Amino acid sequence: MSFAGVSLIGDDRAIGHSISVATPSGYHLLVVNGYSRTKEAAPNGTMISSLPFMIGGHCWCIRYYPNGYSSRCADYVSLFLVLVDKNISTALKVHKRFSFVDELEKQDSVHIRAKKPRNYSSTDSSWGHKKFMKRDELEKSKHLKNDCFTIRCDLTVATIVDMFIKVPPSSIQQHMSNLLLSKEAKVFSALLSFIYTDSMPRMEVDVAEKEREAQEALWLQHLLAAADRYDLQRLKVLCEQKLCEHVNMSSVTTILTLAEQHNCRGLKDVCFDFLKTPANLKAITAADGLEDITRTCPSLLKELIAKLAS
Repeated sequence: MSFAGVSLIGDDRAIGHSISVATPSGYHLLVVNGYSRTKEAAPNGTMISSLPFMIGGHCWCIRYYPNGYSSRCADYVSLFLVLVDKNISTALKVHKRFSFVDELEKQDSVHIRAKKPRNYSSTDSSWGHKKFMKRDELEKSKHLKNDCFTIRCDLTVATIVDMFIKVPPSSIQQHMSNLLLSKEAKVFSALLSFIYTDSMPRMEVDVAEKEREAQEALWLQHLLAAADRYDLQRLKVLCEQKLCEHVNMSSVTTILTLAEQHNCRGLKDVCFDFLKTPANLKAITAADGLEDITRTCPSLLKELIAKLAS
């Protein structure tokens, strides 16, 4: 599944970042940041909409009803996937799935396609769950943390191929869920902070001051990789600038490899300049640092040799 962006809901509106996904399958994240405020802002029958996002050549949005879609489901949270496009005469067959972002088992493509597809058209543009989850159950659950929860909406626009060919399950965890459930939760938080503020996020400090520099360098490397993965180019360049300040004996080979993998020309040049200093090169060679580069990115060694010869 391709990442189609993220919508952050605070009070009664959404902000964030949408990505156009040309493939017929993708997912969008709906982050409810301040769940208690949304309950106050949107009474029963009132929805808060995500940003519009593109998957499979069509425009979609998620509608979130914090106090239920109607009086019959006033004790529930309701969620709907809506086709925004107009003049869709031929119905689209769509497999969809709402889940909390940490429910990995519900996000497998085979699991999603196993569900009966719904027909979306201009006259029938909305399908969803009036009773997605009882509010009191949500409020006691592990999904609500610090008055915030994240919904993932997976959808696949069925094609002729889908009807005849079944794809085996993926063994790769989804990127954003991986960030949330692993030690990289802080990276996910930083991504959301950047989307919300358009400024460089600050690392949460939970280590001693003497360990801070190494931890910050590692955090910046993960954040740069995530920014590149989700095409947040401004954040990627901000991380690249910051990492230039962290190039030293212990980090240069790792940062150089990262720069090569994520096409960071400026960061590569800073690393090469560091290695061109004879004392630095001698120390790195003695520590077998160049062997790591040879093993992971042999092309970098050739480039380094050319730099030394120039």
